[in-house]
Amino acid sequence: MTDIVVPGDLIGASEEYLAGEGTYEERGKIFAVITGKVEINKEDRTVRVLPVMNTPPVLKVGDIVVGRVIDLKNAVVLVDIARIKGFENREIANADQAAIHISNVKDSYVAKLDTEFNPQDIIKAKVIDEKSLRLSTVEKDLGVIKAFCTRCRTPLLRKQQKLECPSCERIETRKISEDYGTGII
Repeated sequence: MTDIVVPGDLIGASEEYLAGEGTYEERGKIFAVITGKVEINKEDRTVRVLPVMNTPPVLKVGDIVVGRVIDLKNAVVLVDIARIKGFENREIANADQAAIHISNVKDSYVAKLDTEFNPQDIIKAKVIDEKSLRLSTVEKDLGVIKAFCTRCRTPLLRKQQKLECPSCERIETRKISEDYGTGII
């Protein structure tokens, strides 16, 4: 099958195929997420849509993203996603507000989120659920990659596992990425 489909086009039934890349399943039917050509793999019984043009990337589980912390709730950090690693120069098709639950911050107990993140921090995280846009910063290379002093808004410098303000000498804590301050995503 080489039909061109657009987002929302019906491709098939979930009784016949499994939804693959570029598709989603809803109420037993498989629909296109992107504009492209339909490809059916008869061996593993999957159907996917291959882009025919350079479309914006779509978030998927395992993607590494960069975003800005916009708010802290009791057990959730809200993040505006800006970019996907590997697609730094492209807007994201399904980017919206994402969330990091307190249990996905690090691999040890977190009592309070404001000791790990603050609004305006730039973070690197992994997508663990693309439908509800849930993120994780558990791995060592994930976490805050740039932070600002909560007193004077000066960019903080890393000193071992703490952050220090070069202006007012305030010491702060965060869930620091091992890439903090390097500019590496």
